[in-house]
Order: sequence, then structure tokens, then C-alpha cells
Amino acid sequence: MEIVLYVNGKKYKLDVGSEERLLDVLRDKIGIKSVREGCSEGECGACTVLMDKKPVTSCLVLAFQAEGKEILTVEGLIENGELDQLQKSFIEKGAIQCGYCTPGMILSIKGLLYQNPNPTEEEIREAIAGNLCRCTGYKKIVDAVIDAVQKGEERCVRTRQ
Repeated sequence: MEIVLYVNGKKYKLDVGSEERLLDVLRDKIGIKSVREGCSEGECGACTVLMDKKPVTSCLVLAFQAEGKEILTVEGLIENGELDQLQKSFIEKGAIQCGYCTPGMILSIKGLLYQNPNPTEEEIREAIAGNLCRCTGYKKIVDAVIDAVQKGEERCVRTRQ
């Protein structure tokens, strides 16, 4: 079946199978490699993307379910070659270690910030509860989010082109 996806502000017309996952379409048909497969069960958060500004585990979303939706991956946060404040704060605060979970973690937090631009530490921890990180104790991640909020993290999802 043919579907239209809006990924990082760009329109894609794609042929997909009825059982093809959004994760596979993003990686294999569009070429976005930041969306990673971890558990294939929606438990680890490595494949998290934003769909209409809400975090979803793309391993559990069938591609046709994303028809006409705005999909944001971590690549979509870069504007004019520059990282957004949340990405910068992750780097500055040492919240990135191996980097495997980082894109999904950032997008889960981004989803929170769209709903609540000034979250508490508890709300931040709740937002990333579905994202597993084997390298940190999550403190540096929470510190990075607080830093980004204090520095005015406010970039929104790009509009369709």
C-alpha cells in the first residue's frame, strides 16, 4: 500500500507492507539510522520517535498507522547544521555515553517539553521511564534536561514542506 509520511519536515510517499513497522521504514526506506532497534517489544525506548509531538516506540507502530502524521527523529532537531539546546545540554552535561539510547531519550524528553516546558525533576524522570540506559544512573540525563530548560529549550517540530 502507498502511504505518505512527514518525517523531519519532509514529505515521503512510500510503498509499505501491511505488517511493516515504522522503525523499519524510517531506517531502511528513508535512511534514518538514529532510530535504533533494541528490544522489539516497546520496552527499551531505543526506537522512540515523536508522532504528532508525542513519543511512540516505532517498533510497535505499523507504518500505515503513521499515515499523514508528523514524525520527528533526532535528526529533525538540527537546524542549519546546529544542534538544538537539548542536544547541546546532553553533550555539555555528559549525558551521552555510548549513545545508543540517546536519540530515543532526547525525543521522549522533547515530547514532555511540548506538553510542559518547565517540568520538575520527577516529571523528567517519569518521561524517560520507558527509556533504558545501561551506561548512566540517569542523573546526568536529568541534569541535562534541567540545563536545557534553564537555557530556554523551546524549538518546535518543523512544519511540513
